[in-house]
Amino acid sequence: MEFTLEGSGVAIDFDPERVIIAGYTGRNQEETRAHIRELERQGIPTPAEIPAIFRTTLDRLTSDREIEVVGGRTAGEAEVVLLVKGENIWIAIGSDHTDRELEKIDIPASKQVCAKPVSAQVWNYADVRERWDKLLLRSWVGENGRDELYQEGRMAALLRPEDLLAMLKRRLGRLVDNAAVYTGTIPLIGGQFTHKPYFTAELRDDASGRALQCAYRVRSIDAPQ
Repeated sequence: MEFTLEGSGVAIDFDPERVIIAGYTGRNQEETRAHIRELERQGIPTPAEIPAIFRTTLDRLTSDREIEVVGGRTAGEAEVVLLVKGENIWIAIGSDHTDRELEKIDIPASKQVCAKPVSAQVWNYADVRERWDKLLLRSWVGENGRDELYQEGRMAALLRPEDLLAMLKRRLGRLVDNAAVYTGTIPLIGGQFTHKPYFTAELRDDASGRALQCAYRVRSIDAPQ
């Protein structure tokens, strides 16, 4: 994969070696536990520890505009993705696409069976660090595109990158370096997963008017084409 700086097209010096997925990363623990209860009502088991950490194989990471899945019960979630190389951190936007039926039985397997879309364009974290909490995270779902707003919230709702990375390094050590780290998500509008063929995730910086986007089509190999 090749990642480029948004706006300039300059390639960055980063070649991911692993994928780490952090879950339940809200700053407000009461809100995080409310989200866990929301998921419990949909049959998804409570994590043993929060934030939770999952891994997928590197071949799951993709910037393709179409992914294939098995069945019709998969769904994405908008997440900032940290690209970590030593002291350098770049920001991408991605989707933790997951099999929601399998998630009720085996969460790590539900992560592994789906591709993990990520934007090819990135920002330097240093360029947005001072206004990080004000960045807007959104997603849309639809039959043809951005038909329905699915998630919307500020990054202030989630752990700051420094705090999340410090926790991950305590638990995973050197595995964090050269990793693409999915940083967790915000609640769904309405609280229910929606299974649609189009998903768009966006991270917007209102101060500059710039945005990172990750948009893709989901094609079920079980569905007639």
